[in-house]
Amino acid sequence: EEVVLSSARISKDKSKISTQVESISQKEIEFQNFQNTADLLSNSGTIIVQKSQQGAGSPTIRGFEASRVLLLVDGVRMNNLIYRSGHLQNVITVDENLLEKVDIFFGPTSTLFGSDALGGTINMITKKPKFLSESNQAISGTVSTRYSSVNEEKSGHFDINYSKENWASLTSFSYNDFGDLKMGKRKNHNGDFFGERPTYVETINGVDVLVENSNKYIQKQSGFKQYNFMQKLGYKTTKGLEHGLNFQFSTSTDIPRYDRLTDKTSTGLANAEWFYGPQKRLLAVYSLSKAKAFLNSDLKVDVAYQNIEESRHNRKFGNYNLQNRTEKVNMYSIGVDLHKEFSKSELFYGLESYVEDLNSSAFSNNINTGEIKDIDSRYPNGKNNMMRNDVYASYNSLLSKKTNFNIGGRAGYTILKSTITDDTFFPLPFNEINQKNFTYSGTVGLIHRPSKNVALKTNISTGFRVPNIDDLAKIFESSDGLVIVPNADLKPEKTITTDLGMVLKSNNKHFQMENTYYFTRFIDAIVTDNFLYNGQSVITYNGSQSQVLANQNKGRAFVTGFSTQIKGTINSHFQYNATFNYTLGRITSEEEKSPLDHIPPYYGKFGINYSKEWITVEAYMLY
Repeated sequence: EEVVLSSARISKDKSKISTQVESISQKEIEFQNFQNTADLLSNSGTIIVQKSQQGAGSPTIRGFEASRVLLLVDGVRMNNLIYRSGHLQNVITVDENLLEKVDIFFGPTSTLFGSDALGGTINMITKKPKFLSESNQAISGTVSTRYSSVNEEKSGHFDINYSKENWASLTSFSYNDFGDLKMGKRKNHNGDFFGERPTYVETINGVDVLVENSNKYIQKQSGFKQYNFMQKLGYKTTKGLEHGLNFQFSTSTDIPRYDRLTDKTSTGLANAEWFYGPQKRLLAVYSLSKAKAFLNSDLKVDVAYQNIEESRHNRKFGNYNLQNRTEKVNMYSIGVDLHKEFSKSELFYGLESYVEDLNSSAFSNNINTGEIKDIDSRYPNGKNNMMRNDVYASYNSLLSKKTNFNIGGRAGYTILKSTITDDTFFPLPFNEINQKNFTYSGTVGLIHRPSKNVALKTNISTGFRVPNIDDLAKIFESSDGLVIVPNADLKPEKTITTDLGMVLKSNNKHFQMENTYYFTRFIDAIVTDNFLYNGQSVITYNGSQSQVLANQNKGRAFVTGFSTQIKGTINSHFQYNATFNYTLGRITSEEEKSPLDHIPPYYGKFGINYSKEWITVEAYMLY
């Protein structure tokens, strides 16, 4: 049983945690040898990842996805002011080769980690530089390479660790070359063959031409390349201080949006080009830690800067004006975490502050003439910024030899401001959005072990998500004939979740089963629905009549379900494991209950593992 977690805000002993937590170890990450971090999460069998193309991967936890799931890298939040409620591919910017482990926290974890943790939190922990006392070698490292026939993937990775008694350095680099993906030939019995590529578009001598694909199962124009770099430094002083520097950079080539490239019209394909520009992520963190630094508490301070750039580029077939929309985000943050141990309890407490700003720009260029024109940007073209300030505390206590208790709370204040400098393309009845939100969350949990074979868990927790720039101020054509407009009156989303869990173990530890049932009440859920703009339900946008939609707090919804995990040992060499997950989500109103989006079907994993001395073999199935 894996018991050591890597978060500075939670008990390191998994048996003392009342919520559902799963960990993916470095040994498992290296053994499975995945193409990217999205595949790593998907193959865990405990969560599902939406991935309709290469260069994508959006984790879903208990029916919550994208901006309702909090992503952390080394404890620093990735979620920023433009994280959307639709599918997000940001998780693939974290190289799976850099990871030491991944911790997945199920259910609302806003008390520990803040806004956006409605469905859960994924904390990706990267490898640390090892001091000489840890590695026993001055220089050590790893090299790996991989080839995958399904997309002609060619990948390579190396990292090198240099160790001294009081300082250490870790350098890592990865390269991924993903070619066009080859799809399966078996048709989906529920409808048309999604993804099939009988034709594709080439621009020859400045003219778009529809070209027949020699193999319709090869998804033409779906490949891309990615580069990842990390440099870490660690330094220990004689006074017990430990300093750390953590620099990460990830970028890619253009990433085609395959579903838009296959959109059909009566005469052929709708789009000649549709791709995301290079997805850039830069993270720089300075860390300071010291044992017994403040009120006999262990101290850890992280000061971080992040720079994120993403862009969208699209052009209709036969239209030679390429539209380009670019978003540049800066994030500045400081986090202070403290941990104090008592004889039968422990206290985690701290504060964090995040300041974010966004620059959104857009233009079109004619690929033949080079003519450049201004077009409407994805977000307001003025100043866009958010500030989050939170304090939290979490207390775990041993009530008796058989019972653990934990309680926690968080309070915070968020400020958002967005301005429109030029409303030429889309005049609104306002040119500025200001929001101030007081946020809070809490959790209380109990673990009781009536015997060494049984553990019973229950937990009640709340979560929140503050509306960001994407929720409040995005102007977006979701499809032909539909346009989403800003709504300045949005309120934070909130959830209340009850977990009931039971763990059963055999006396010889050769069998374990864990069941978790949960029910989440979703309050003020933000959904996209019909809206009036200047009193009109239909407006002219991009030269066509479009139905007006907007993000709105549509009352209440619920999500419920359960998960089952079984682990067992057949003999000293064979082990088996299985997971099963079920989720149900509904929006509730006076008239009816309608389905909540992002709810996955039944899913899980079954696997058998053989291990003996120098060899390990695993066979598994995801369903």
